Amino acid sequence: MTPESRLVDRIAGGLYGVAYGDAMGMPGELWSRRKLLDHFGWIDEFLPGPDGHFVVDGFVAGQVTDDTQQTEVLARAIVDADGRVDADLYAQRLVEWADRIGASEGNFLGPSSARALQGIRDGKSLAETGASGDTNGAAMRIVPVGLVVSMSDGVDRLVEQVVEACRPTHYTDVAISGACLVAGAVSAGIDASSSVDIIEPALAAAAQGATIGNTVMGASVVRRAELGVDIARRNTDDNEFLQELYDVVGATVATTEAAPAALAIAVYASGDPARCARLAANLGGDTDTIGAMATGICGAFAGLGAIPADDLALLRSVNELTFDELAPQLATYR
Repeated sequence: MTPESRLVDRIAGGLYGVAYGDAMGMPGELWSRRKLLDHFGWIDEFLPGPDGHFVVDGFVAGQVTDDTQQTEVLARAIVDADGRVDADLYAQRLVEWADRIGASEGNFLGPSSARALQGIRDGKSLAETGASGDTNGAAMRIVPVGLVVSMSDGVDRLVEQVVEACRPTHYTDVAISGACLVAGAVSAGIDASSSVDIIEPALAAAAQGATIGNTVMGASVVRRAELGVDIARRNTDDNEFLQELYDVVGATVATTEAAPAALAIAVYASGDPARCARLAANLGGDTDTIGAMATGICGAFAGLGAIPADDLALLRSVNELTFDELAPQLATYR
């Protein structure tokens, strides 16, 4: 494999990794860990959304949620802005996407994104629309930034681009720090020889991101991530690991829980996308979003070839994804 084809493979792996973790985690989205285990036992394959689920009722096995769709919107916006994040263009594209699919109806969007997109429609400035967003919506769709910005260019460049992606909906120190954690892990993962090599770059990016944006209440993303990684390193039993992670770090829509949990699962899975997607799906909490972030990290590290062919085929058949087209385009900017 040439360096060029390897890069495209890693970028495609990161994009499809988001979809993989998202679709695997979709059925138990926003259920407690106890409820998830009581209902499913152990999720080991793509499943449809449960009847009566308040978000994914009617979803078919392998179907992605808004996490993947918004990731695709950001990736496309980066290509159209010649390899960088243009916050105004991205905001426009998010609103166009939401209006096209009716995302603002019902429970499809997270609270920060829903509030911000309505503000954009109302003509408010991005300084207003993203002023208070502190949930995990920015981190859940940030993978494309990590794919196009190399950590060899320095953490400043990565953080700068993450900040631009956060401006429309999540311009707070907590949300920026969480998005930087994920983007840093993705960026480092593309060039890493071991999954543990992603930890320090991710933490460094998150620490810098925590100094930017409007200050809101919240635990330290960095300290929570360090705690999650420690839990990952100490455990060898999957259920014990997931239970401790759920109990101690948390798995809600809060950035301070979801982003650190995603890094911990990626580390525990040793960068294996298939293992990662299934672990995240059985965590409980915001399983689709944590799965999207964690498996996006693992996909960037291991590449598209590490995703089982049958799972990849189902993702492609069920969803209208443009990742095969976007991956080589994004590769030209890294």
